[in-house]
Amino acid sequence: MSEKVVLAFSGGLDTSYCVLALKEQGFEVHTAFVDTGGIDPDQKAWIARRARDLGAAEHHELDAAQPLWDQFVVPLLWSGARMLEQYPMLCSDRYVIVQECLQLADRLGTRRFAHGCTGMGNDQLRFDQSVRSLGDYSIHAPIRDLQRETANVRAHELKLMADAGIDVPESNSRYSINENLLGVTLSGQEIDEFGVPGDDTRVLCRPRSEWPEQALALTIGFQNGRAVSLDDEQLPGPEILKRLNQRLGAYGVGRHIYTGDVSIGLKGRIVFECPGVDGLMIAQRALREAVNTRLQNQFQPAIAQRWAELVYTGFFFEPHKADLEAYLENANQYVTGVVRLASDGGAVEAVAVGSRYLLKDPDAVYAQSAGWTPEEAEGFVKLIGQSSTLAARVRR
Repeated sequence: MSEKVVLAFSGGLDTSYCVLALKEQGFEVHTAFVDTGGIDPDQKAWIARRARDLGAAEHHELDAAQPLWDQFVVPLLWSGARMLEQYPMLCSDRYVIVQECLQLADRLGTRRFAHGCTGMGNDQLRFDQSVRSLGDYSIHAPIRDLQRETANVRAHELKLMADAGIDVPESNSRYSINENLLGVTLSGQEIDEFGVPGDDTRVLCRPRSEWPEQALALTIGFQNGRAVSLDDEQLPGPEILKRLNQRLGAYGVGRHIYTGDVSIGLKGRIVFECPGVDGLMIAQRALREAVNTRLQNQFQPAIAQRWAELVYTGFFFEPHKADLEAYLENANQYVTGVVRLASDGGAVEAVAVGSRYLLKDPDAVYAQSAGWTPEEAEGFVKLIGQSSTLAARVRR
């Protein structure tokens, strides 16, 4: 009997090729579509048909929207982390995909796992390192292996699919697309070449000509740094993000172009859309900075940068990341309250913040009233600047 292998399967060009390649190597291929949100039932049905058409022994659908929220979105909001202060690591669904696929492999009685990563990007780090951190499994990477045979991988894949009589959607032949609960990322074609992204790269974020005339206003409730409600309705985290993607995306909020440094030394350029993540991060930061102390807020960027580096480069299951998250959870214990967001289109702002933990002195309001005397203020100014004053004096 053929040995089983679990393939993380999206239905796209790369993972479709992997099914054919693994079968050719003699494996019984079990495709696993890990639903991390962003996919409607029709798309899931299409992915299942695609797996069957390619000859998968069995296709598995695994729901991982809640694990993605719990393991990634919550600490993302706690930290406010963005790679190079821009990219909120929408690629992080890869980690829960690996988790779910390895659990399926255990149930099927195999220690073989396959993915469709190339040898040119960061995803291979995310997949391979996660597998090695979670257990002792054999890793198969047919696309990476294909690069030993040809420099034009995409052309080779398209030819093999055509020879097998498998249609490839036009969007898949032009762009590499990833959709999940967090948003959408696109690469390929003119994006890779640093050109102007085509109109067909818009998925969640509508162009200005389609923005609603009426301004948008909504409120998000937080408990210990976690989003728990939208417009006073208590909702699971994934549902909050799904609704924010729809509502903010209609106003063009959340569209970005990002150039990052791939770990192996290349520049990687993507278009990404994340209306809901942008809205949540803006709201959570406004609340966090209003309830936390000056020293906590000053230290926050250092933690955020380190956490982002670990997540972006594949070290999601690194113990050091868990250390950082222990601090972040503690630093968010009073981030509880409600934030009002508003948008006229293109951007969203946190326009009002309410919390019982606001660091607000009823006797002192910035630029309005003070709870101290002018003499105390003068003495404070003199003492806090003493070192600089002495340096200026002795160095004349």
